[in-house]
Amino acid sequence: MPKLKSNSSAAKRFRKTSGGYKCKHSHLRHLLTKKSTARKRNLRSPDSIDKFDVPVVRKMLPYS
Repeated sequence: MPKLKSNSSAAKRFRKTSGGYKCKHSHLRHLLTKKSTARKRNLRSPDSIDKFDVPVVRKMLPYS
């Protein structure tokens, strides 16, 4: 049986951790002048994927 292909867009967005998957927050690309410094600082930290979305991400990344 041939190897499974990973979804390349998902491979760029999600990383496997011991507790699940992590990704970056949204809303940190443009229109940053109106956002507070604390809000932008909190958006820099990694976000985790909800437990309901983990099966979908796992299907897109079969070897992670």
